Amino acid sequence: MKYKTLHLQLRFLLPLIATLIVVAYLAVHLMDGMTLRWFSRDVNSRGTLVANALSDSVAEAIDTSRLERLRPLFDRTVKGERLFAIGLCSPDGRLLLATSAFPGTLTCRAALELSEQIDPRLALTGGAVHVGVHDVMGHLAAHDAAQQANAAEDADAGPPALLGRLVLVHDMSFIELRSQDSRRYLIGLIAVLGLVFAVLTVVVAQLSWRGWVKGVRAIMRGEGLLSPLQTSADLAPFAADVRARLRDLEDEFRRQQGPQAEWTAQRLRTLLGTQLSGDQVIVVSNREPYIHERSDDGIVVKRPASGLVTAVEPVMRACSGTWIAHGSGSADREVVDSADRVRVPPGDDDYWLRRVWLTPEEEQGYYYGFANEGLWPLCHVAHVRPVFRESDWAAYRAVNQRFADAVVAEARSEDPIVLVQDYHFALLPAMVREKLPMATVLTFWHIPWPNPESFGICPWRREILQGMLGSTILGFHTRYHCKNFIETVDRYLEARIEHEHSTIAYQEKETLVESYPISIAWPSEQAAAAWPSIAECRRRVSERLALPADACIAVGVDRFDYTKGILERLNAVERMLEKWPGWIGRFVFVQVAAPTRGALDEYSAFQDRVQRVAKRINERFGRPGYQPVHLLAFHHEHDEVTELFRAADICVVTSLHDGMNLVCKEFVAARDDDLGVLILSRFAGAARELAEALIVNPYHVEETADALNRAATMPLAEQRERMASLRSTVREYNVFRWAGRMLNDAGRWRLRARIEARVRRHQAD
Repeated sequence: MKYKTLHLQLRFLLPLIATLIVVAYLAVHLMDGMTLRWFSRDVNSRGTLVANALSDSVAEAIDTSRLERLRPLFDRTVKGERLFAIGLCSPDGRLLLATSAFPGTLTCRAALELSEQIDPRLALTGGAVHVGVHDVMGHLAAHDAAQQANAAEDADAGPPALLGRLVLVHDMSFIELRSQDSRRYLIGLIAVLGLVFAVLTVVVAQLSWRGWVKGVRAIMRGEGLLSPLQTSADLAPFAADVRARLRDLEDEFRRQQGPQAEWTAQRLRTLLGTQLSGDQVIVVSNREPYIHERSDDGIVVKRPASGLVTAVEPVMRACSGTWIAHGSGSADREVVDSADRVRVPPGDDDYWLRRVWLTPEEEQGYYYGFANEGLWPLCHVAHVRPVFRESDWAAYRAVNQRFADAVVAEARSEDPIVLVQDYHFALLPAMVREKLPMATVLTFWHIPWPNPESFGICPWRREILQGMLGSTILGFHTRYHCKNFIETVDRYLEARIEHEHSTIAYQEKETLVESYPISIAWPSEQAAAAWPSIAECRRRVSERLALPADACIAVGVDRFDYTKGILERLNAVERMLEKWPGWIGRFVFVQVAAPTRGALDEYSAFQDRVQRVAKRINERFGRPGYQPVHLLAFHHEHDEVTELFRAADICVVTSLHDGMNLVCKEFVAARDDDLGVLILSRFAGAARELAEALIVNPYHVEETADALNRAATMPLAEQRERMASLRSTVREYNVFRWAGRMLNDAGRWRLRARIEARVRRHQAD
């Protein structure tokens, strides 16, 4: 560690030393230039003074033609430190007189030209000299009275005449000597300053490095950091910087996340073993992953066909967590222990399933009442009025509290990871947070979130929002649903919203609102190899439904729910047969509609209406041995649905409002021949991912009918191009990526929360 610290300090000091060297080099050259200019001006000034002092004597000597009288004067003058030689030139450029050291190569004309230059230096063997030329002005004297009188008149009449020029040659060696002295002093000063700065830098760096490293380590360990002389205010800037930096890193990581390597169950297990090693994971959902049913052969275990189970079970198997769900099987009570728990999957016993029991009255109020007659139509905005009853709300609140108590009872630490699934548990996050403040609560809302005006219909809107904001991370399928939720909170609660980071701070707790598009588990090579061929699937479906051999088969697979747009697609089929009667006898639409929530009047009435419309279309366009619509209103197993997908030419998904819709992705995964056409509602969340599908507005019957005709006549080459792109998207963005992204964010959020908690603890101390 010491060598590493020294290395870091040298990496800082070396650029500093290099900078000082460069500065010294530039400063020396700058100082030389400035010194030369200063001394040049000084030499010129001294030369002018010398010339002025000699001018009278020189003028008199020239006037009397007694130039030799000037030689002793010149010799005495050049004995100074800086004057090297003196020469006297006539106005016409002849050298009249010079001292012994006057350069023999220097003529009067050359001296005059040199003096007019910016740097009038002359290089000699002994060194450079400075050449200056100064004019000697005056009037010539007269020798008789008449001449003197005329000279006086001339003097009064005109300016002085040029009598000669003094050439002063100055020794410049003193400039070089003084420049060397200046350079030595300057370099010495910079060296001393550099050494002082380096020593101070090393000392400060050592103290700062050790102090901050010790402080950060103490924060991470949860130990005491501050000395008695320090206050919590000293740590406040650091705490703010830590929070800001962690958030920036999270945002940068999220922005850089793009298409990644294929996510698999094994990769998800690896993630859990690295980022969330040792952390307990608890899942809460209404539907249980395994159901124990009583049959004639004893107790059998069923695994419901659920995308949620497919997505979350690998997490449970990897971390040996606990899944809390409503026990609805007829034999569920017979297989649990005294704590209402059972190990699953049967035979592997990878994790615990904790069952919560509900009375028929509670299930009616919580599930059928508030969840499915209230929240479901409220969030789907599918033109069915939501119904809100006080008794349903009381049951919903009580069941949420019961599940929250089960989470607290199952928690082995103060900070488990709790995965809350769907709209059945909107209140549970805040309930868990109240008992386990350090828990990381991930809530995923599987259905859409409406706009603030629509959500305002709910009488308990504030309570629901407050409950959901107990989540650490709140996930939706699309950014649009995230935006709706944030705007709803902004409308009905006093909360601090940071749109840039997509976070909501409410009652001193922050919630990250993020989109996590759910998907399916991509079929393994072994599973795909076990599928019957496309031709075999088509033969089986045609025989079972008595379809024409050359029929164009379109399929829809949904729960019997009014949000799925089943009526709208039937109307589109009817309109297609009206516009293109050539399809009568050749086009078949097969609708699988598994009954659901039949106890609710709205669902019962909807199912009756769909059956009447299907009957009307068959009576209108049916022929002996042919009916255009086959309504299969019973549950189909996964293999049966896969067979139907592989036999079909077209899959129709016309949801009126959907969080994601996995049917379209299951159809794409089943088409390993790269053929088939997907017609997809633009109101399904999957439309934002599967752009190669034919995107339609299901409310526009004409548009959907045209899409059906286009799909039925689409060339095989275009089908292959579209389907290959769709399959690539679904394979890459699979269900394990959905779970992995959420758990990745949870791991980073937990690290940040732990640091912030320890910082706050030290501030309080």
